[in-house]
Amino acid sequence: MVGQSAGLMDSVKRLASTLIAIVSTRLELLANEVQEERLRLAQMFFLYLSALFCFGMGVLLLTAFITVLFWDEHRLAVLGGLCILFFVLATLMAMLLRNKAQSKQKLFSASLAELFKDREQLEPRE
Repeated sequence: MVGQSAGLMDSVKRLASTLIAIVSTRLELLANEVQEERLRLAQMFFLYLSALFCFGMGVLLLTAFITVLFWDEHRLAVLGGLCILFFVLATLMAMLLRNKAQSKQKLFSASLAELFKDREQLEPRE
């Protein structure tokens, strides 16, 4: 009887140890995914600000160039046309940015897939 009790306790300890190892591995994977997502967002933000600055400078210089080019004849028409063009472009870019934000990969998808595999393996088989 004592041998069965000790064997049962060893099995419970091994099971607990295995479960702790599984949970630990999944938490490490989750932490890695959070870190990757944070780095990706930081990179996207930096690139967004850099692109916005460069684009703004380019637009400003192009507008000044075209206005000076048509200074004598149609400066107001040129400024109005360029203003409309930039508003249309800004609207299109805002729509593209919204689509990009909505189409991102589901967060923690790798962790969820691994947990689903674990659940399938732990379910009783017929």
